[in-house]
Amino acid sequence: MTKVKIVFASITGNDEDIAYVLTEKFEDLGCDVDMSEVSQTDAADFEDADICIIASYTYDQGIVPDEALDFYDDMQDLDLSEKVYGVCGSGDTFYEDFCRAVDEFAKAFEEVGAKSGAEPVKVELDPEQDDIDKLDNFAEKIYKKAQEMDL
Repeated sequence: MTKVKIVFASITGNDEDIAYVLTEKFEDLGCDVDMSEVSQTDAADFEDADICIIASYTYDQGIVPDEALDFYDDMQDLDLSEKVYGVCGSGDTFYEDFCRAVDEFAKAFEEVGAKSGAEPVKVELDPEQDDIDKLDNFAEKIYKKAQEMDL
């Protein structure tokens, strides 16, 4: 059974909602899913998963949220070359740094060898039905990539 680890950082609840949408979809695909909040999670937990997902908002001036900084730094010490990843998050297009943390986490995954399963999904504020459809498609693509890699 494919193991999925979903880690989220959420201040408004939007990214937690995104994580729940993804959890439900991966479970529908027959995966064993573990979801947790970033400040309660050790980056090394990704080593026990086949699929690694981060859902994060972007903080002041387009940076990774404070509560995710240690996790982000600890990711740099991992070897995730046998893993598939996906990154998504919510933001507000009012800010010029819309969802920049999503891009930062994608770079971090690339640097430790993880394989992208799908293009990042960036959600305007809380997930509406069209965002949920995009997230479901995102999960399906990532799952398919993991199957292709025999994970």
